[in-house]
Amino acid sequence: MSKITDEQLSKVQNQQKELNVIINDIGVLEAQKHGLLHQLGSINQEVDAFKTELEAQYGAVNINIQDGTYTKIEEPVIEKPVLEEGVGNPL
Repeated sequence: MSKITDEQLSKVQNQQKELNVIINDIGVLEAQKHGLLHQLGSINQEVDAFKTELEAQYGAVNINIQDGTYTKIEEPVIEKPVLEEGVGNPL
């Protein structure tokens, strides 16, 4: 039966060990990522709920997170186009 050298076998075995460690580490990282994404979703829901609470109290505002000051958000005024006499409504 043919066989590779002991040195070559050792190198192949070490490479496979390294690959297995890396694959395992990737699995651990993916599990951590999954948990962190769930935490992110939960915090985003909390932020949205608190935004609604703040808007009910203060209206639409931009809040400076450094000092708590806020400024009102001005809603843009949308002007309706003025139609000239004798001109029909545009489609």
